[in-house]
Amino acid sequence: MESTTGPAEPAPSPDALPLETPDPQGAFPRLDTAQIGVFRRYGERRPLRKDDVLAVQGEPSPAFFVVLEGAVAVLDARGTPQERLIRVVGPGRFLGELGVITRQPELVSSVARTDGAVLAVPLDDLRRLLADEPEIADLVLRAYLVRRTLALGLGFGFRVVGSPFDSDTLRLREFAARNRLPHRFLDLEKDPEAEAVLRELRIGPEATPVVIWQDRVLRNPSSTRVAEIMGLRGTISGVGACDLLVVGAGPAGLAAAVYGASEGLATIVVDAVGTGGQAATAALIENYLGFPVGISGSELAERATIQAGKFDAEVRVPAEATAIDADGGLVKVSFGDGTAVTARAVIIATGAHYNKLDVPGLERLDRVCVYYAATIIEARACIGEHVVVVGAGNSAGQAAMFLSERAARVTLVVRGPDLASSMSRYLADRLEKDPRIDVLLRHEVRELIGDEELEAVEVEDTVTGHRTRLPARDLFTFIGASPRTGWLAGRVALDSGGYVLTGDDAAATRLDPAHADPGHAPGLLETSWPGVFAAGDVRSGSVKRVTAAVGEGAMAVRHVREYLEALRG
Repeated sequence: MESTTGPAEPAPSPDALPLETPDPQGAFPRLDTAQIGVFRRYGERRPLRKDDVLAVQGEPSPAFFVVLEGAVAVLDARGTPQERLIRVVGPGRFLGELGVITRQPELVSSVARTDGAVLAVPLDDLRRLLADEPEIADLVLRAYLVRRTLALGLGFGFRVVGSPFDSDTLRLREFAARNRLPHRFLDLEKDPEAEAVLRELRIGPEATPVVIWQDRVLRNPSSTRVAEIMGLRGTISGVGACDLLVVGAGPAGLAAAVYGASEGLATIVVDAVGTGGQAATAALIENYLGFPVGISGSELAERATIQAGKFDAEVRVPAEATAIDADGGLVKVSFGDGTAVTARAVIIATGAHYNKLDVPGLERLDRVCVYYAATIIEARACIGEHVVVVGAGNSAGQAAMFLSERAARVTLVVRGPDLASSMSRYLADRLEKDPRIDVLLRHEVRELIGDEELEAVEVEDTVTGHRTRLPARDLFTFIGASPRTGWLAGRVALDSGGYVLTGDDAAATRLDPAHADPGHAPGLLETSWPGVFAAGDVRSGSVKRVTAAVGEGAMAVRHVREYLEALRG
């Protein structure tokens, strides 16, 4: 490492800077002299020659780089006919993106545009720096989060070629959206480039969707395969049992992972789709404590995932739990890919999934024009269109507000007589005042009209019985949820709705003698299986709010510690 003795170099004068790309979003803040001095304590100066490569798209970054002299070009698809310059970065600014922290592949390449110099901080030392210097850590994380948001909008990363009406194409795009993976969608129905790419690859439209990343061409890959090439599919490390396995990475599961790992428990968190749960699909959460102007669900999930990694929790997606079994005095959870994890304690935080409408036409159009989340991916498909949102809770209201910014018109269909009884008052007031949104109270969907595409939604006034056809290209449904507990049936006590019983409600039920303990009374968040806990929406009687789920995840860790201490005697 570079010696810290001697005077630090002054920050560069703006007048002496090479031509740089403007940075109105604050994604590339310029470090001052003191901040550069902090990085000097952990890194070393490296000279640069024009065209030197610092980072390669598709490969993990070798270090964290601060530009000291000269300029660095950030490129997408470097060395191909599709190469494009993203920006030019000058002295005092740092390179990279969230993948530098999470050890995932770089989304772009960084190449010296002129002779100069950089400060290179090894990634292990960067981790120590971020832990020891909270102000610097906050600066870097904020910049990286903005860069990830910009990357999502610019569409660099991998490419998905397919039809927007194909269910597998939608599956891949939803997976990317849930995991905040920047990508570019080439629409076979509208984009001439899509046809040209397939022709170049000698692939027919019937073989789509196709995922293209660097020199890899994947035909209709599984979500697991995409996770692997993008560095999401972490390998469960170590031999033997972990202290805590968290099944589900929504707000409750991520909170449990953060608190468990920060208290020294060897913690693994898994999820069937991605981090964030249903909260990750919320465009803006405005009533979450500490964020007075609101925070998107995806950014909240991203921050929590990074925080869990900071404390060495292992995050693995996608990994769908399929069975839970006793393994001596431990608990073994098996997954759909054939793997399994053995743990001393388990927290079930699998949440719930939205129910589907039981109406004619759904089976034909489901996952083609019918959606259960309103992320930027779905919103892009709705530009200039009339969309219908069904539901009366906060999720439906937030979706209607978010979609109204892009759609020509939004109609919110509500079964009840008003919004205030099932939705936060602030949100109900906004919906009622928004001229872009029509609210139909006391209405229910009766049929979806259209063969290959949605053409209209038929709704019925439940008071008069009168039916109306609403022209619509897309339908979003948020009509209640069902718990993700099919893998627990017969092993852990559930209520009549399938939610996990805990505490006194679970005390009388011992479903499996193999793990029964007559002398053990379940704790507040403990299930009928000693050492197996539940938190968040999946738990019977829980408050279905993000804040409540986070609190339960943290509280469940306290019960886990008490349980493990009792086992040790």
